[in-house]
Amino acid sequence: MRKTVYFIEGDGIGPEVWKAAQPVIDKAVELTYGSERSLEWKELLAGEKAYARTGTYLPQETLDTLASAELAIKGPLGTPVGKGFRSLNVTMRQTLDLYACIRPIKYFEGIESPVKHPERVNMVVFRENTEDVYAGIEYKAGTEEAKRLIAFLRDELGANVDEASSVGIKPMSEKGSKRLVRRSMDFALAQGCPSVTLVHKGNIMKFTEGGFREWGYELARDEYAGRAVTEADAAAGEKRLIVKDRIADAMFQEVLIRPEQYSVIATSNLNGDYISDALAAQVGGLGLAPGVNMSDSLAFFEATHGTAPTIAGKDMANPGSLTLCGAMLLEHIGWNEAGKRIHDAMNSVIGKRTVTVDLANQMQNATTVGCTEFGDLLGNSL
Repeated sequence: MRKTVYFIEGDGIGPEVWKAAQPVIDKAVELTYGSERSLEWKELLAGEKAYARTGTYLPQETLDTLASAELAIKGPLGTPVGKGFRSLNVTMRQTLDLYACIRPIKYFEGIESPVKHPERVNMVVFRENTEDVYAGIEYKAGTEEAKRLIAFLRDELGANVDEASSVGIKPMSEKGSKRLVRRSMDFALAQGCPSVTLVHKGNIMKFTEGGFREWGYELARDEYAGRAVTEADAAAGEKRLIVKDRIADAMFQEVLIRPEQYSVIATSNLNGDYISDALAAQVGGLGLAPGVNMSDSLAFFEATHGTAPTIAGKDMANPGSLTLCGAMLLEHIGWNEAGKRIHDAMNSVIGKRTVTVDLANQMQNATTVGCTEFGDLLGNSL
């Protein structure tokens, strides 16, 4: 069996972490399955490399190929400053309808964390990816568009908006909210997770964030009757999936002091951005945080860290995030044994405290190695 995976190297440290991660992924497959299974890598252009070759940061050919693809993986992409796309990542998510950003966060033995019990963190965050403030509807203060929208809000709807304001619109729909919550609940049921927590700010934004909460509960009631139950209705020793909700600011406290009470989180775009990064900080940082953006047909795995231009080309970057994306990809296609090899290798190497500088700075008596050597150590530990 041979699976085609499209890849984008990315900007900044992207080429370095890709060069370190890809051999680990291939070796894990080879050691596990021999010649029976393999991955065929096909490169697509985006970002600085695309601009240098084609004059555009996101070629239409790349989007067209991804639109019919099953699997893809990418390094970090920068955003052109002052021109062009508002964000290459957001553009791809919206164009390809990659509505679910899924990020598993768990502890690796040996990481020294700012919290007392990082080993209790074991969550998967499902972040809605195409709506909310990331939908990109905003107008700069003083522009004609801002003036017209403010005038409408003030004159037609009676809203109290300062005429000198910048303004933005936060669209959140029933369809977008329900399909995200549905994916999180299907995952939780398939994996035997005890709960799904809807995270929102519905106490203040009652019809957007509050809508997300209500639509989530409505979905659970209508489509998962008998398999799921609300927290309020759950009995002692409940065996069904428990659906509960938490206000976003309270949830930040909860994941610090009671992380063991949460397994799957479903949330809106901006809240998901915050909480997934905050959770990653509890278990080593973004250098060890994998993720995938999914539509109903495409699984697009990506490193969750940025391009880190200050260390690009210096062999200092951590390839862990992209390598763990590879493990997620293997698990996604059912090659679980190969994915487990990568996780075990990561545990082994980190446990020996031979790590890249971002992790070494968080650990006592650690030996700092470069990006290339860290990748080699992972490969040798498979």
